Amino acid sequence: MNYAQTYPIGNYQNTRTATTTTVAPPIKRVRQLDAKAKGCKRSTQRQTQISTDRNVANGFLKCTFLPKLKETKTLKACRKSDKTERDFVQSLSKLAEHYQIEPMQGKQFPYPYNMALAMSDMEEKLKLKVLDWQEIRLVQDSKKTYFVSEERYNTGSTLFYIPIASMYRMLHNRKRKRNAHLLLSVCTYLYHIADIPYYRQEASYLYWMYEMMNDWVEMDDQTEQTAVYLAEIKQAEYIGDYMEQRINNRTNLTVFEQRINSFNAKDDFDTECLTVAKGAFSLYQTYPNENVFRNAKPNGEASEEDMENIIGMEKYISFYADHKGWLNETLIESVNTEMQECGQMEEPIILKQFDGRDITANNLCYENRLFELLHSLSDILHTF
Repeated sequence: MNYAQTYPIGNYQNTRTATTTTVAPPIKRVRQLDAKAKGCKRSTQRQTQISTDRNVANGFLKCTFLPKLKETKTLKACRKSDKTERDFVQSLSKLAEHYQIEPMQGKQFPYPYNMALAMSDMEEKLKLKVLDWQEIRLVQDSKKTYFVSEERYNTGSTLFYIPIASMYRMLHNRKRKRNAHLLLSVCTYLYHIADIPYYRQEASYLYWMYEMMNDWVEMDDQTEQTAVYLAEIKQAEYIGDYMEQRINNRTNLTVFEQRINSFNAKDDFDTECLTVAKGAFSLYQTYPNENVFRNAKPNGEASEEDMENIIGMEKYISFYADHKGWLNETLIESVNTEMQECGQMEEPIILKQFDGRDITANNLCYENRLFELLHSLSDILHTF
């Protein structure tokens, strides 16, 4: 089970295009006849047999049916001009060259069908070849017409919360202490290099969520559970402070490779821990200076007024206290309640503008590997 996916964010739904399943429409009821059909005598005469000519069938199979013209808003707005078509062809050529795709030749078709057909063809090819490709847009400003390509890692409206109390329990378990040291290096990488927020830092979103819950308990009417709730909050603070001291120690990165090489897997849990550690170390070696927020952008058009209602990545990616108990349930419920009113969220997004300027070679390979690591680490820690 992928425990990183147990906490969907609010009401926000944005599933991966690659895994979306089209639901077939319900079958309508068969209409009943108004009156009972009268019996008819069967004719003894056979119908005349008619067969089609073989050449007709072959001719049908050889025909190529072009798709129906579906113009984008930009295409509809484009006025017919030699410059518009020339800009279109040049930008499409640059886009195809960047993604190493053979563009469709549509010179034989009239304007604007040639442009719509070329766009449709390119979209289908990008969908098949580029893992995180989202869409291409045709932009026309006062100077030229050009393509903008968007690549996006879809986070699936998931709370990527890493329970630090599981690491604490693992460190104090004699049987699993070696596992804890291995994962400690992983967490140090996430803390220092990937820049994952930590819930005991005052600048973090979850710090203030825990503070708010503490205030709720203290201000609410005293019950038999009040002392239990306060004790759970204090324990989360203590474990968080203790574990941050351990994770903050960069020695965990210095001995990262040594811990991997000396680790001897004896069971399935050991193997899972070792796999996660190797994945994190490889990511650290390949991207020693990259962090999770490097390509964070709103996943839709937003005005300045809307910016306050966008779910930032720091709100759904973080170390947090524990995946068990009242505190966890209250936290997840509170986070979801706060995010329900938000219509957009930040995700890793790259925009590439094919207007003649140099195109960035940046991609989302780092994000794909990092979020896979977060999923795998969460799976392990949610079992402890």
